[in-house]
Amino acid sequence: MIDTRRLRTLRAVADHRTVTAAAAALHLTPSAVSQQLLALEHEVGHRLLDRDGRGVRLTAVGRILLGHANEVLAQLERAGADIASHTAGTAGEVTVASFATAIGLVVAPAVGVLRDREPGIRVRVLDAEGDQSLTMVLDGAVDAAVAVEYRGAPAEDDRRLSRVPLYSEPFDVVLPSGHPLSGSEVTVADLSGETWIGPYPGNPCHDVIALACEHAGFTPEFAHSSDDFSAVVALAAAGAGVAMVPRLALRGVGLSGVTVREVAGPERRVFAAVRRGAERHPLLVPLLEVLRDTATALRRTAPA
Repeated sequence: MIDTRRLRTLRAVADHRTVTAAAAALHLTPSAVSQQLLALEHEVGHRLLDRDGRGVRLTAVGRILLGHANEVLAQLERAGADIASHTAGTAGEVTVASFATAIGLVVAPAVGVLRDREPGIRVRVLDAEGDQSLTMVLDGAVDAAVAVEYRGAPAEDDRRLSRVPLYSEPFDVVLPSGHPLSGSEVTVADLSGETWIGPYPGNPCHDVIALACEHAGFTPEFAHSSDDFSAVVALAAAGAGVAMVPRLALRGVGLSGVTVREVAGPERRVFAAVRRGAERHPLLVPLLEVLRDTATALRRTAPA
């Protein structure tokens, strides 16, 4: 008999690549994680992990077991959701991790709607970048995430997650006023050789920008870094460089001193995600519905 708690531990180690990081995510000691993994290896009769530099990687048997673990854990989520639907109804707390722009545009309005529609549901919101929020969902630290597609993100068919598309938006180029390109159409290739302002590496928007530039044949040189797009725009207004910013992130930002130009190519795709099976939970069904409705309203009012 395989202990499902050990399957969660195996998945956390596979996601975080080190025992120490997995232990932190699971709120366990590294020793406890190692003991659980050792016990799991005894249960299945095979080695599950190999050392890989400072981290670990799954063996072939470990990868096979991880695939089954994802199915088992998803089924347990469904069981919990069905029991909750039968016994509890819609009363309780859910926690949502989201990046700041989506909190303002989608999550906060959805919380307001949900308060009126389902007063028994309390929503707790945590500010987390898109690459962090999905890991928080998988680790069980939060119930749902509003996240962004990025290089290295779990694929759309990842069997650990259930996803709800919310909205997509293009990136616009932000240029200092008087920049030679400010009076013409702009392509990503036109920005080769410019000094760049942008998010830190690891931020999903940094990945989108870097990938768009790679497709245009160059690597952007980021001289200035901030995850706050109002700060990025302020630096561009000061003549510190050029930037690409998601269009909706420019809402409410002062644009004095800059010129904003459309650019074809890069796009930020935003979605909600929960652990697979949990999408049936009576607390999450109405949450996902209002997030979807709020995003639909946002798309109708978003600038073209």
